[in-house]
Parts: sequence; C-alpha cells; structure tokens
Amino acid sequence: MTASALPVPRLHIVTGKGGTGKTSVAAALALSLAGPGRRALLVEVEGRQGIAPLFGAASLGYEERHLAAGAGGGEVFGQSVDADEALLDYLALFYRLGSAGRVLQKFGAIDFATTIAPGLRDILLTGKLKEAVSRAESGRMAYDAVVLDAPPTGRIVKFLNVTVESGRLAKTGPIGKHSRSVARMLHSSLTNVHLVTTPAAMPVQETVDAYKELAAADLPVGRIVLNKVAGAKSGEVTEDELEAGLARAGISPEPALLAGLMAEYGSAREELRAVDAYRDRLEQLGRPVEELPLLPEGVDLSGLYQLARALGGEA
Repeated sequence: MTASALPVPRLHIVTGKGGTGKTSVAAALALSLAGPGRRALLVEVEGRQGIAPLFGAASLGYEERHLAAGAGGGEVFGQSVDADEALLDYLALFYRLGSAGRVLQKFGAIDFATTIAPGLRDILLTGKLKEAVSRAESGRMAYDAVVLDAPPTGRIVKFLNVTVESGRLAKTGPIGKHSRSVARMLHSSLTNVHLVTTPAAMPVQETVDAYKELAAADLPVGRIVLNKVAGAKSGEVTEDELEAGLARAGISPEPALLAGLMAEYGSAREELRAVDAYRDRLEQLGRPVEELPLLPEGVDLSGLYQLARALGGEA
C-alpha cells in the first residue's frame, strides 16, 4: 500500500505535560475535525471532568451526548469513560453476563477486579476507544474521528502499550484476543498521538522524551502543538522608530516613557527568541509543529473555536 493510500487517522490521542493545555487542545481538535457532515467524539478518562467546563456544559457521563457544533459545521459529542462501566460492557459482550454484571458491581466485584489489576483499567479504557472508532450505525461509521484527552506524557506509553503486554500474557481467550485487536489499532495508521507543550524548558524537554519513547514503542506520533504562544514575530524596533510612532499617535515621547517601553520591548523580544529556539528544537523531531496562541482571558467555547480554526481540519 502506498503512503497516499494509507487510512486517514481516526483516533487522535492528545497528551502533554500537566499545565500545557492538552485538554483545551483536545477539545479544539475535536471541533476542527467536525467538518461538514462529520461527527467527532471527544473522550476523557480518569474522571477529571475537564472537558465539560470548556463547553459550558454539565459534567460528562458514560453515555455519549452532544456538546457543540463543529468548527466546520459538523457535530461534536462528548463522553467520560469509566473503567467500571467499560468492564460491564466487556462482560456483557464477551461473557454474555448481561444484568449479572450489575449484580457483581453491587457486591463490589467490579471495583475489586480493577483495583487488584490496575493494568486492566487501561485495557478497558483503550478497548472502549476501539469500540467507538470501529462502531457503525445506519451504514456508516458512527464517528469520523475520536479524540482522546489522554493521560500526561509521563505515563502515555504505559497507558497505550498495556494491551501489547496483556496480549502476550493471555495467548488464548477473549482477553488476549481483545488486547491484541486494540494493540493493532493503536500501532496502526488509524491512530495519531499528538504531543502538546508550551514554550518553556521543562515541557519541551518532556515532549522530546515522550516522542522518543513513543517512537521506540512504535506508536505513531502526529502533530506537536506548541501551545500558549504569546506575541508575534516582528522586526527589530529602534528607540528612534518608537519615538516617531508615539509622535504620530499624538503621545509626547518623554524620556522616561521611552525608556520604559524599550525595556518592555526588550523583554518581549527575548521571549520571542526563546520561542524560536524551542520551536527549532521541536522541529528537529521531524513532525509537524503547530503553534496556538495564548488566550489571556482563558479558554471558553469562543476560545476553543479560535484554537480550532488555527489547527485546521487535518491531523
């Protein structure tokens, strides 16, 4: 199969160091992928409930529900995947337990199983993602894109690769078959793992480390998003040019004012140069680097659409 014939990624996993804005980027990406006639599902795990406030919506539950219109006219749905509920689905699907699974939950067996086998939780969560990616309804795929607000970069490889390990351990039976099926999807061209960072030393270094770990695990990396970039590139401004500009604006260019403005400009210029250096380092990884602006007022639904337009609909 030629590169041009490879399947378009349909599962988009967004990860980043805490504080980089990965949840906002995941939400904006879902909006950008919901083009005309398209449906995107935005999923969160670990019960953090970080998505709903961005959309001004009530807390998400296990049932998928409509969140917003996509930036391109499609639809975005949201879901908070809970491992216990996913295990009930799993028991019903593979062991046909049906209502008996609810009885097990009532007596604490479900919580006990996911507690003594913590890797099982990640298997169930990634398995639920595969179900959403693969599900067909009325002769078409239920969702054109599934976007996951994933765990942070520090544990993303372990989270995504747990199905590989469980597939090796369980050679036969539903668990082994299920794990290998999920692992194949996560390591295929149907999946992209997007890394979110900010222009600062620690997040950029963690992004570089995460990229290397993902590549070593043969997990497909998509975009690198340089988020919360303040200011814009500009040429050098001299004090004479600043003085002339103030005069044109009808402002008296007092020496103290000029000195203060030049000091602020110098500080901003150094920040821009630092951003350039971080961008250059990220570009050396060989993946597309996208920049998103800092939104000083914080991120709300209007801000999400702004970020979605900056990302575009290709990922």
